[in-house]
Amino acid sequence: MKDLEKLFVEELSDIHNAEQQLTKALPKMAKAAQSAELRAAFEEHLDQTKTQLERLEQILNHLGASTRGKKCKGMAGLIEEGAEMIAENPASEELDAGLISAAQRVEHYEIAGYGCVSAYAKLLGEDRALSLLKQTLEEEKETDKKLTQLSGRINVEAADSEESDEDRGDSKKVAAKVRTARA
Repeated sequence: MKDLEKLFVEELSDIHNAEQQLTKALPKMAKAAQSAELRAAFEEHLDQTKTQLERLEQILNHLGASTRGKKCKGMAGLIEEGAEMIAENPASEELDAGLISAAQRVEHYEIAGYGCVSAYAKLLGEDRALSLLKQTLEEEKETDKKLTQLSGRINVEAADSEESDEDRGDSKKVAAKVRTARA
């Protein structure tokens, strides 16, 4: 059980760092979002993430563990991918669709992490920790559902915008052929 306790603390520290990184990334994602609904969803999740960090700190303090740990490389990579997508400066509908995709990858990563530490808490008889972790796990799942609902509309808008761009491109090609034929 000592090895599982050690793993439990290490994973909690990893998730804690992941959530800290996310508190820095979410405002950037909210600022980049073109949709008011998506911006609001990111802002709401930022508030939620701060509460989740407090829960993790309660658990780590209860266990006598430090809240300082190694940098979560998984979250750093996911955030970097999202930042690269923003830097590419795509059309607004495409940007929002990409932001949702990046955010859902983050949510799935968090769901996996919270699922694992919840299982460890249960095995270790850490009932208080388990209760807090399950609460966070449910919030992460709910955020993922909200993003899925938003993506239904935003992805359609991005597809429609792409089709409109293609239509405009086709009409430009036709106009160029007409000009060439007249010359």
